[in-house]
Amino acid sequence: MLAIKSPQAYLQQAGIRAQAGEHIRPLATHLRILTSPRAWQAVNPELMHSLESQGIRWQLEYLAGECTDEAIDQLQANTLAQGAEAILAVGGGRVLDCAKAAGDRLDTIPVINFATVAATCAAWSPIAIIYDAQGGHQRSQPLRNMPALVLVDSEVIARSDVRYLKAGIVDALAKWYEFRPYQRHNPDSLALDLKVMAAQRAVDAYQQWGDAAVEANQQQQVTFALERIIDANIVLAGLANSMRDTLPTPGFAHAIHNRLTHLPALHPWLHGEKVGFSLLVQSFMEQPEGEPDAVLVALLRRFDAPLRLPALPGDRAAALHQLAGEIRFPAASAARLPFEVSPAALEKALTATDHFS
Repeated sequence: MLAIKSPQAYLQQAGIRAQAGEHIRPLATHLRILTSPRAWQAVNPELMHSLESQGIRWQLEYLAGECTDEAIDQLQANTLAQGAEAILAVGGGRVLDCAKAAGDRLDTIPVINFATVAATCAAWSPIAIIYDAQGGHQRSQPLRNMPALVLVDSEVIARSDVRYLKAGIVDALAKWYEFRPYQRHNPDSLALDLKVMAAQRAVDAYQQWGDAAVEANQQQQVTFALERIIDANIVLAGLANSMRDTLPTPGFAHAIHNRLTHLPALHPWLHGEKVGFSLLVQSFMEQPEGEPDAVLVALLRRFDAPLRLPALPGDRAAALHQLAGEIRFPAASAARLPFEVSPAALEKALTATDHFS
């Protein structure tokens, strides 16, 4: 069995916020808009003028905190009460995931994602990440329904903090380093092969255009390199996540990330930054008696991923021991990886990151 889930359409273009209404009108003329104050400011007044020019009505809702079950329930209820014909999500991963999760329950109401940062593949990905109110990971929820449209304005991305772009690069790098190890014991999986191929194209893009894209973002300029990296962060990483067969291949570094979200000391870290550190931990587990993968370490340093945990409450060795015991990963998936997955192996790798960096 091979399944590939993707948005119905993806449009990335400089200034597309000023033409968004033309692309949205065939889907709906009455919108529930979910956004954040910063994201809404980033796309306006151009987006509002574009919607108005197409006769599109809307009501605005701000996501106050995390993408929680309560926030999803609220958006679903408000969308129904308004009688909206579609949900337009404008923002980063939390906003986009909340809209996807609410839209997944509303089979007749399409979701339109307008990504204002390229920090994750959330605009495309066939899952929604659900957190608690404190930012702790609760679950990764598979979606039945994918967005009808994904819009990305490279001018908006160019004006965003470059830290988001770097975090998105590292998050997308994870797809290669997480999926490729499964191939050693599963050489005949077409879905896995396709995931690795998409991930490899993203890694190639970062090697070729990553530095130029970061420089363009710092200068708030739209360039060919920046657009290639935006597409790698969202499309190629999203594609790698979108292919499935009967054998699950969850990302091990993301499992480490999920537990890290419950550490208050790491709340200032972006998603991709936590993933980057988790990739280093995974690499130590793959090479338990040696150094981590040199190419990976160079890429993590190149894009400013943190390589050491900050201060933790109490005795550090005891804290790392406890953290290692609390990381959860499906046993069936662990058995398909070519390295040991255990609390002892995790603790050894976590300790190694302290000495390494």
